[in-house]
Amino acid sequence: MTARRDSDAGPVPGLVGAPTAHWEQLNLLLVEDDRADALLVEELIVDAGTNRGMTWAPSMARAELAVTSSRPDCVLLDLNLPDAHGMDALDRIGNLDPTIPIVVLTGLNDEHFGVSAVAAGAQDYLVKGRVEPETLRRAVLYAIERKRAELTAVDLHASRLHARENARLERGLLATPLLHEDPGVEIVTRYRPGRENSLLGGDFFDVIQTPDRTVHVLIGDVSGHGPDEAALGVALRIAWRALTFAGLHGSARMRELERILRTERASTGIFATVISLAIREGRPTITSVRAGHPGMLLHGPDGTVEWVEPPGGPALGLNTSEWEPQQVELPAGYGLVLVTDGLFEGHSGEGNERLGEDGLLELARSVAELQGPEFVDALIDGADERAQAQGGLRDDVAVVRVERKPW
Repeated sequence: MTARRDSDAGPVPGLVGAPTAHWEQLNLLLVEDDRADALLVEELIVDAGTNRGMTWAPSMARAELAVTSSRPDCVLLDLNLPDAHGMDALDRIGNLDPTIPIVVLTGLNDEHFGVSAVAAGAQDYLVKGRVEPETLRRAVLYAIERKRAELTAVDLHASRLHARENARLERGLLATPLLHEDPGVEIVTRYRPGRENSLLGGDFFDVIQTPDRTVHVLIGDVSGHGPDEAALGVALRIAWRALTFAGLHGSARMRELERILRTERASTGIFATVISLAIREGRPTITSVRAGHPGMLLHGPDGTVEWVEPPGGPALGLNTSEWEPQQVELPAGYGLVLVTDGLFEGHSGEGNERLGEDGLLELARSVAELQGPEFVDALIDGADERAQAQGGLRDDVAVVRVERKPW
């Protein structure tokens, strides 16, 4: 007897080498109502060299019990059963466990059912009366490998979809600065996702310039990690941009962000830290509104670095309604570096010591001769290097450097 076409044709396209399943260790389930045909298949299995044989189910009901009690490595399925017929039999096995490979058994006069079964999800078909032990063995082994390849392809497709969704989410979190042609500032932005699974957390930032030429800068961090927190970060960033263009500033804008966070958050324990700057052209001071967020580094062209932490209110989500704007000096040629806490809460050295704000300031002073992008990159790389004993920086890191040009 001969099996259908490619059962004897060698390795399946796309698979390298021989099948990895071992015939002698397989647990096979034969679903066949004809006892004579069942005995014939059992003899073929024994002749092919298996030590485990097979389980025989004369009906679909018995087959379903066998699948749920002891998952078989492969099902040999007759399509004409007392309680299931044709594609219904195939569907019932597939619905019970879609990871089980199926080889359909057909009669001499209904081989077309085998072709239809493969199109409907079976891995192969064999024609009764035309099967040899080696043909059966190869068909089963390659059916297992085909199913494995199918499941791998499904997982790969899901991973690619997940990666595309993450990329779209990242674009939402990390907006491109929206500035006039000659904005009067130089902006450097960096974002480094946490190392584990590279899953985006809730860090976010934005930079826009309103028609009055005021440059507005935002950086924030939603507590926790995962898609809910990342989505909340996107919502807050977009809301901040819209509110700013609508003319809301200072405490009024923070109150609206507070309302949005409390509406959009997945649980009542989630909060967000935020700092927002307004840089007006021709003025030596800028306006800062800080809601529980860390302070900033003031980086001078002469290589000086200071830690600046203007007074502020609690984080968003803690039922606060007032955040008083504060004035901060930003002379021309100086840069303010806004960061999220992932930059300085990483480990430093061999023990459990954290870098901290003091350690970050010390690090910044050690690379203060650098300017612009080089300074920001050295800051992130230096913090990561200090944390290498513990696997490097594990939290998301966002950094925005805004430098006022001479006017």
